Amino acid sequence: MTTHAIPAPPQISLPIAGTSTRFPVRRIFCVGRNYAEHAREMGNDEREPPFFFTKPADALVEDRATIPYPPATHDLHYEAELVVAIGTGGAAIPEAEAEAHIWGYAPGNDLTRRDLQAEAKAMKRPWDMAKGFDRSAVCGALVPAPIAGHPAQGRLTCTVNGAVRQSADLAEMIWPVPAIIAHLSRLVELRPGDLIYTGTPAGVGALQRGDSCSVAIDGLGQVTTRIG
Repeated sequence: MTTHAIPAPPQISLPIAGTSTRFPVRRIFCVGRNYAEHAREMGNDEREPPFFFTKPADALVEDRATIPYPPATHDLHYEAELVVAIGTGGAAIPEAEAEAHIWGYAPGNDLTRRDLQAEAKAMKRPWDMAKGFDRSAVCGALVPAPIAGHPAQGRLTCTVNGAVRQSADLAEMIWPVPAIIAHLSRLVELRPGDLIYTGTPAGVGALQRGDSCSVAIDGLGQVTTRIG
Protein backbone atom coordinates (compact mmCIF):
# COMPACT_ATOMS: atom_id res chain seq x y z
CA MET A 1 0.00 0.00 0.00
CA THR A 2 1.39 3.37 -1.04
CA THR A 3 1.60 6.07 1.59
CA HIS A 4 1.51 9.66 0.40
CA ALA A 5 3.18 12.56 2.18
CA ILE A 6 0.11 14.74 1.56
CA PRO A 7 -3.46 13.86 0.58
CA ALA A 8 -3.58 12.66 -3.03
CA PRO A 9 -5.53 14.99 -5.35
CA PRO A 10 -8.96 13.77 -6.45
CA GLN A 11 -9.49 12.22 -9.86
CA ILE A 12 -10.76 14.93 -12.22
CA SER A 13 -13.71 13.77 -14.31
CA LEU A 14 -16.52 14.93 -16.58
CA PRO A 15 -20.17 13.89 -16.70
CA ILE A 16 -21.38 11.63 -19.49
CA ALA A 17 -24.64 12.79 -21.04
CA GLY A 18 -27.68 10.81 -19.94
CA THR A 19 -25.87 8.68 -17.33
CA SER A 20 -24.55 8.89 -13.79
CA THR A 21 -21.18 7.54 -14.96
CA ARG A 22 -18.26 9.94 -15.25
CA PHE A 23 -15.26 10.10 -17.60
CA PRO A 24 -11.84 10.37 -15.85
CA VAL A 25 -9.66 13.13 -17.31
CA ARG A 26 -5.89 12.85 -17.60
CA ARG A 27 -4.56 15.78 -19.66
CA ILE A 28 -5.97 18.67 -21.71
CA PHE A 29 -4.41 19.61 -25.04
CA CYS A 30 -5.63 22.62 -27.05
CA VAL A 31 -5.13 23.44 -30.74
CA GLY A 32 -4.30 27.01 -31.68
CA ARG A 33 -5.63 28.79 -34.78
CA ASN A 34 -7.66 26.02 -36.38
CA TYR A 35 -10.24 28.18 -38.21
CA ALA A 36 -9.04 30.41 -41.04
CA GLU A 37 -11.17 33.43 -40.11
CA HIS A 38 -10.00 33.30 -36.49
CA ALA A 39 -6.38 32.93 -37.59
CA ARG A 40 -6.78 36.05 -39.71
CA GLU A 41 -8.53 38.04 -36.96
CA MET A 42 -5.54 37.25 -34.71
CA GLY A 43 -3.13 38.37 -37.43
CA ASN A 44 -1.77 34.96 -38.42
CA ASP A 45 -1.37 32.83 -41.53
CA GLU A 46 -4.02 30.10 -41.54
CA ARG A 47 -1.81 27.72 -43.54
CA GLU A 48 0.60 26.87 -40.72
CA PRO A 49 0.56 23.32 -39.27
CA PRO A 50 -1.34 22.75 -36.01
CA PHE A 51 0.34 23.71 -32.75
CA PHE A 52 -0.69 22.89 -29.21
CA PHE A 53 -0.78 24.29 -25.70
CA THR A 54 -2.07 22.67 -22.52
CA LYS A 55 -4.35 23.32 -19.58
CA PRO A 56 -4.28 21.46 -16.25
CA ALA A 57 -7.03 18.88 -15.79
CA ASP A 58 -8.22 20.63 -12.63
CA ALA A 59 -8.99 23.77 -14.66
CA LEU A 60 -12.16 22.02 -15.89
CA VAL A 61 -15.50 23.75 -15.33
CA GLU A 62 -18.77 21.88 -15.82
CA ASP A 63 -22.10 23.09 -17.16
CA ARG A 64 -24.07 25.74 -15.25
CA ALA A 65 -21.13 26.75 -13.07
CA THR A 66 -20.61 30.30 -11.85
CA ILE A 67 -16.93 31.20 -11.79
CA PRO A 68 -15.17 34.30 -10.49
CA TYR A 69 -13.67 36.76 -12.92
CA PRO A 70 -10.04 35.58 -12.98
CA PRO A 71 -7.25 37.62 -11.42
CA ALA A 72 -4.45 39.38 -13.29
CA THR A 73 -6.56 40.28 -16.34
CA HIS A 74 -8.86 42.99 -17.63
CA ASP A 75 -9.64 41.15 -20.89
CA LEU A 76 -11.16 37.70 -20.34
CA HIS A 77 -12.25 36.14 -23.65
CA TYR A 78 -14.53 33.25 -24.64
CA GLU A 79 -13.47 30.74 -27.31
CA ALA A 80 -16.12 28.21 -28.35
CA GLU A 81 -14.69 24.82 -29.31
CA LEU A 82 -15.41 21.17 -30.04
CA VAL A 83 -13.82 18.95 -27.36
CA VAL A 84 -12.65 15.42 -28.18
CA ALA A 85 -12.19 12.75 -25.48
CA ILE A 86 -9.63 10.01 -26.11
CA GLY A 87 -10.68 6.49 -25.12
CA THR A 88 -7.85 4.43 -26.62
CA GLY A 89 -4.28 5.68 -26.46
CA GLY A 90 -1.50 5.44 -28.97
CA ALA A 91 1.53 7.05 -30.55
CA ALA A 92 2.01 7.97 -34.21
CA ILE A 93 -1.63 7.19 -34.90
CA PRO A 94 -2.42 7.11 -38.65
CA GLU A 95 -5.03 9.68 -39.62
CA ALA A 96 -7.21 6.98 -41.16
CA GLU A 97 -7.33 5.16 -37.79
CA ALA A 98 -7.76 8.21 -35.54
CA GLU A 99 -11.52 7.99 -35.05
CA ALA A 100 -11.15 4.54 -33.47
CA HIS A 101 -9.27 6.24 -30.59
CA ILE A 102 -12.09 8.71 -29.81
CA TRP A 103 -14.40 8.01 -26.87
CA GLY A 104 -16.73 10.97 -27.31
CA TYR A 105 -17.32 14.66 -27.87
CA ALA A 106 -18.57 17.75 -26.02
CA PRO A 107 -18.95 21.51 -26.43
CA GLY A 108 -16.24 23.52 -24.68
CA ASN A 109 -15.03 27.03 -23.97
CA ASP A 110 -11.30 27.81 -23.90
CA LEU A 111 -11.32 30.84 -21.57
CA THR A 112 -8.35 33.11 -22.25
CA ARG A 113 -6.71 36.04 -20.48
CA ARG A 114 -6.20 37.86 -23.78
CA ASP A 115 -4.10 40.69 -22.39
CA LEU A 116 -1.66 38.23 -20.83
CA GLN A 117 -1.55 36.30 -24.09
CA ALA A 118 -0.74 39.46 -26.03
CA GLU A 119 2.08 40.25 -23.60
CA ALA A 120 3.45 36.71 -23.89
CA LYS A 121 3.36 36.88 -27.69
CA ALA A 122 5.13 40.25 -27.72
CA MET A 123 7.87 38.96 -25.43
CA LYS A 124 8.07 35.53 -27.15
CA ARG A 125 7.14 33.79 -23.92
CA PRO A 126 4.88 30.75 -23.27
CA TRP A 127 1.10 31.17 -23.09
CA ASP A 128 0.69 29.13 -19.89
CA MET A 129 -0.62 31.90 -17.64
CA ALA A 130 -2.88 33.22 -20.42
CA LYS A 131 -4.48 29.84 -21.09
CA GLY A 132 -3.88 27.44 -18.22
CA PHE A 133 -5.25 29.39 -15.26
CA ASP A 134 -7.79 28.17 -12.70
CA ARG A 135 -11.26 27.40 -14.12
CA SER A 136 -10.17 28.13 -17.70
CA ALA A 137 -11.39 24.90 -19.35
CA VAL A 138 -15.17 24.89 -19.63
CA CYS A 139 -16.58 21.59 -20.90
CA GLY A 140 -20.06 20.16 -21.26
CA ALA A 141 -21.20 16.59 -20.70
CA LEU A 142 -19.50 14.11 -23.02
CA VAL A 143 -21.58 12.35 -25.67
CA PRO A 144 -20.17 8.91 -26.55
CA ALA A 145 -19.05 8.49 -30.14
CA PRO A 146 -21.50 5.61 -30.82
CA ILE A 147 -24.30 8.09 -30.08
CA ALA A 148 -22.80 11.29 -31.51
CA GLY A 149 -21.08 9.70 -34.47
CA HIS A 150 -17.93 11.51 -35.55
CA PRO A 151 -19.12 15.06 -36.37
CA ALA A 152 -17.12 16.41 -39.29
CA GLN A 153 -19.73 19.13 -39.75
CA GLY A 154 -22.37 20.84 -37.63
CA ARG A 155 -23.08 24.30 -36.26
CA LEU A 156 -20.88 25.62 -33.43
CA THR A 157 -22.23 28.74 -31.73
CA CYS A 158 -21.33 30.92 -28.78
CA THR A 159 -23.83 33.30 -27.21
CA VAL A 160 -23.26 35.90 -24.52
CA ASN A 161 -26.38 37.00 -22.65
CA GLY A 162 -28.42 35.49 -25.49
CA ALA A 163 -26.64 37.36 -28.32
CA VAL A 164 -24.74 35.26 -30.88
CA ARG A 165 -21.03 36.09 -30.85
CA GLN A 166 -19.55 33.12 -32.74
CA SER A 167 -21.15 30.94 -35.39
CA ALA A 168 -19.30 28.51 -37.66
CA ASP A 169 -19.47 25.00 -39.03
CA LEU A 170 -17.10 22.29 -37.81
CA ALA A 171 -16.34 21.64 -41.47
CA GLU A 172 -14.47 24.97 -41.51
CA MET A 173 -11.63 23.58 -39.39
CA ILE A 174 -8.27 23.90 -41.11
CA TRP A 175 -7.19 20.62 -39.49
CA PRO A 176 -10.09 18.17 -38.95
CA VAL A 177 -10.16 16.00 -35.86
CA PRO A 178 -8.43 12.91 -37.35
CA ALA A 179 -5.56 15.09 -38.61
CA ILE A 180 -5.24 16.75 -35.19
CA ILE A 181 -5.01 13.38 -33.43
CA ALA A 182 -2.48 12.05 -35.95
CA HIS A 183 -0.29 15.14 -35.57
CA LEU A 184 -0.52 15.35 -31.77
CA SER A 185 0.21 11.63 -31.35
CA ARG A 186 3.52 12.14 -33.15
CA LEU A 187 4.49 14.65 -30.45
CA VAL A 188 3.22 12.78 -27.36
CA GLU A 189 1.73 9.37 -26.72
CA LEU A 190 -1.98 9.90 -26.24
CA ARG A 191 -3.60 8.09 -23.30
CA PRO A 192 -7.17 7.25 -22.32
CA GLY A 193 -8.68 10.23 -20.53
CA ASP A 194 -6.90 12.88 -22.60
CA LEU A 195 -9.02 15.75 -23.92
CA ILE A 196 -8.35 17.82 -27.04
CA TYR A 197 -9.88 21.26 -27.54
CA THR A 198 -9.90 21.64 -31.32
CA GLY A 199 -9.73 25.42 -31.83
CA THR A 200 -12.17 28.31 -32.08
CA PRO A 201 -13.74 30.17 -35.01
CA ALA A 202 -13.77 33.93 -35.58
CA GLY A 203 -15.70 36.24 -33.28
CA VAL A 204 -13.83 35.86 -30.00
CA GLY A 205 -14.45 38.68 -27.56
CA ALA A 206 -14.52 39.84 -23.97
CA LEU A 207 -16.65 38.64 -21.07
CA GLN A 208 -17.69 40.93 -18.23
CA ARG A 209 -18.74 40.23 -14.67
CA GLY A 210 -22.35 39.05 -14.67
CA ASP A 211 -22.26 37.69 -18.23
CA SER A 212 -23.74 34.32 -19.13
CA CYS A 213 -21.84 32.54 -21.91
CA SER A 214 -23.16 29.43 -23.70
CA VAL A 215 -21.45 27.21 -26.26
CA ALA A 216 -23.62 24.84 -28.31
CA ILE A 217 -22.82 22.26 -30.99
CA ASP A 218 -25.38 20.45 -33.12
CA GLY A 219 -26.02 17.01 -31.65
CA LEU A 220 -23.81 17.58 -28.59
CA GLY A 221 -25.89 19.97 -26.49
CA GLN A 222 -24.51 23.07 -24.82
CA VAL A 223 -22.49 24.26 -21.85
CA THR A 224 -23.25 27.50 -20.02
CA THR A 225 -21.00 29.48 -17.71
CA ARG A 226 -21.78 32.56 -15.67
CA ILE A 227 -19.03 35.01 -14.77
CA GLY A 228 -19.42 35.99 -11.12
